Parts: sequence; C-alpha cells; structure tokens
Amino acid sequence: MKAAILYGPKDVRLEEIDIPKVSSGEILVKIEAALTCGTDAKVFLRGGHPRMITPPAVFGHEFAGIVAKAGDGVEKFQEGMKVVAANSAPCNRCFYCRRGKQSLCEDLLFINGAYAQYINIPSRIVEQNLHLVPENVSSREASLVEPLACALHGIETANIETGDTVVINGAGPIGLMFTQLAKLKGAYVISCDMVKERLNMAEKSGADEVINVSEVDDEVSAVRKLTGGFGVDVGIEAVGNPAVWEKTVSMARKGGTVVLFGGCAPGTKFTLDTEFIHYGELTLKGIFHHTPYYVEKALKLLQLRRINTSCLITGELPLEKLEEALNKIISHQGVKTAVVPW
Repeated sequence: MKAAILYGPKDVRLEEIDIPKVSSGEILVKIEAALTCGTDAKVFLRGGHPRMITPPAVFGHEFAGIVAKAGDGVEKFQEGMKVVAANSAPCNRCFYCRRGKQSLCEDLLFINGAYAQYINIPSRIVEQNLHLVPENVSSREASLVEPLACALHGIETANIETGDTVVINGAGPIGLMFTQLAKLKGAYVISCDMVKERLNMAEKSGADEVINVSEVDDEVSAVRKLTGGFGVDVGIEAVGNPAVWEKTVSMARKGGTVVLFGGCAPGTKFTLDTEFIHYGELTLKGIFHHTPYYVEKALKLLQLRRINTSCLITGELPLEKLEEALNKIISHQGVKTAVVPW
C-alpha cells in the first residue's frame, strides 16, 4: 500500500509498504479520507511526538473508511461497513480511569497511520472507540469525530449557561468547533484571531463578534469593552501559546471560568495575577484529549447535522500532496484539508 512515512523534521516520503496484518480482535480499515490537524503539523515540523510517534513511522490520526478485514472474535463489525475510529482508547483499570478521568489514563493507547491507504485498528480501540458511520455522514465528515470529541470535552467542562458571553481565542479548526458548540449552548460568542480568513469562518460558524487581534492595540481591552468592562463569563484558549493563555485569563470576569485547551510547547510557563485569581474567584481548567463518551457524542452531533462541516473542511488533496496539505495548515490557508489516499 501507499503510505506517508515521517523520517524527521519536514521529512515525509511516500513509499510502498506492506498492508498491516490483522490479529484477533483487530480490524483493517481502508481509509477513504484523513484530515490534516494542528497536532500532525507539529509532528511534521518537529519530526515526531513524545507520546504518539517515533520516526520512521506512518502518521496522521483523523480518518474514516471501510472495513477491509475483521480479525477473529470481532462480531460487531463486518467487511464493507463504513467506520470511524478515535485515535486512542483508555485502559479502564488505572488510577485515573477508575476515577472517571479516562483522558488522563496512565496507559492510554494511541494509534497513528492515517496518511496511508490502510490502517490497523487495535482491539482495545475496536472495543471502545470504533463506530459505524451513519448513512447521512460522509467519510470526510466522520473524520471530524476525534477533534470534535476533544472540543466537546472542553466545552462541557466550561459549564456554559444560556446567555453567557464566551470568548474563544483562536479560530483554527478547534477554535471554530468551540464556536459552534458554544452557540449550541446558547452563548454570545466573541472570536479572536489574527487571520482574516479564519475570522470569516468564525462568523459563518456563528460568532456574534470577531476581533482581529492584529488590528487592535490591546485585545484584552477590546474584549472587555464588548462586555461593559466586566469581562466574559467563559474564556477558551485554543491556540497553544502561553501569552494567549495569560490574555484569556485577563479577559474573564470575576467568578468566571477559563478553559486552557491549546497545548503549549514542552517546558513553557505562563504568569498569573494572584490577586485577580484569588479575589476574583476565577476557575481555571486545563483540558486534554477526549474520552469514549465524547467520541460517541461527537458522532451523534454530526449525524444530527448540528455541526457546520463546510467551515471545517475547506479543501481536498491526494496523499501524494500531503506535504502541501500540511503546509496549508501551518501557513493558515483554509482550515482542514481532506487527504484522499485512493
């Protein structure tokens, strides 16, 4: 099969490799679409990921396709079924899993390899995080399940109430998902970014106000002005930049909640105003990854057509042009690109 192999920083090569073998409990999926993602772009730039991939290896993790072969013991899925898999599954036995924190699982099993024609799904993921794709959802759309599940995890912990004002810093793929999910909660949404095209997508996703941070002297003041000086009920950081983490905290009102979702580079730190946190009674929440519960809910939202997928998938390229697709997300051209391996 054709597969994109990552060898190091910005070193991806399209090669012919063996189709993965299927063992008991596993499933081989013929990939119909794989999406580009900010995490995959970081993996491409850095040449790997400490938790998920050590080169040389096939990478990519947002995908959907057709069951090509089911291993012994698999009963729910059969050849020819259209399926989508999340990129991980918890152990359900460790300290954190037993406390309902499956995203913090000490033995979280990850898979990569979506930038290829076939991918093998391990039995643990088959059991917990592999789903049939509804008839009204395309494989391109179904591939949004994994990032949408992550955004759902973040939005649910924000405890947004109808009529709340929410600022979302970052209008990339995750930021746009947060915008749509916050609107479903009945919130008034302010979207901040420095790329005009993405702010246009934020408006199409339902944002009530957009702020181009490259055109204002102080985005914190700009957000506070829109809230009568009080600040927002909920602030969400979807960039992964310590400076933006700090600004998101500063945009919150007293008693507000801040969701710090964007993953920053290892070793980075950010500064807090202790007086504001203490006397303002702020709640700060770090959010990582998803759980099987959110994966299932994400697929349901897609089935119900509650998510505007046209704002999230803005292009399509063949597997041979994967590097071009990754460079698009790196240079903020469009949002996500569907990579088609056939």
